[in-house]
Amino acid sequence: MSQIVVNNVQKVFRTAERDVVALKDINLEVQAGEFVCLLGPSGCGKSTLLNAVAGFSLPSSGAITVDGRRIAAPGPDRGMVFQEYALFPWMTVAQNIAFGLEVQGKAKGEVAAKIDQLLEMLHLKDFRDRFPKDLSGGMRQRVAIARVLALDSPIMLMDEPFGALDALTRRNLQDELLRIWAEFGKTVLFVTHSIEESIYLADRIVVMTYRPGTIKRDHVVDMPRPRDPASAEFNELKRELGRLVMEEQQRHAADEMKLAAVD
Repeated sequence: MSQIVVNNVQKVFRTAERDVVALKDINLEVQAGEFVCLLGPSGCGKSTLLNAVAGFSLPSSGAITVDGRRIAAPGPDRGMVFQEYALFPWMTVAQNIAFGLEVQGKAKGEVAAKIDQLLEMLHLKDFRDRFPKDLSGGMRQRVAIARVLALDSPIMLMDEPFGALDALTRRNLQDELLRIWAEFGKTVLFVTHSIEESIYLADRIVVMTYRPGTIKRDHVVDMPRPRDPASAEFNELKRELGRLVMEEQQRHAADEMKLAAVD
């Protein structure tokens, strides 16, 4: 049985002026331990689909199940990492990581041991008593990832978590994420608009169309890891995916021009 099953999902946002179909006829299965990237330009419904899997915004029709159970709300089996870090500014690094465990009522000794383990794993040991304002963007995202790992959710949902970072920090955290994924055996559903990032990370790349969001291509990446972005195989796939994404980007641009003309 697939761990995540998206079955005939549609999402419609209704406004006073019109209905916007964000997702249409989405069918997708993700196996346990698989790393899947959702790729496409703005407006293709990547984050909408991720939020539906998270239980934050349920589909208008269709169903999403995790381990055979229909999703009706957020749950501890799905941990979310946002682009905006979503840390509590009044808490230290260690307190941010501990928060979810304390809400669950875990014993103090268990919480302390888990914090020490994650601080060591994510190279945050020297920053345990710092506040988020004192950290770089890369360090803040490490803390956000550590907080999700502390809850031991089998599924990690990641919404462009490295999108705001510089190129070197981004690559460093991509490597950290792959190491964590391999060590813990998590299932990862990862939203990105970066073609190179999707090829570097994913077992499968799901390319989505501009609104309404549908699945345009579900591509298995069979390159061995670690992957070399300078290799001929990597760049051949980058060109092919670039062509698919650019077609949707052009549709997005044309739609924006139409809306501008109406205004």
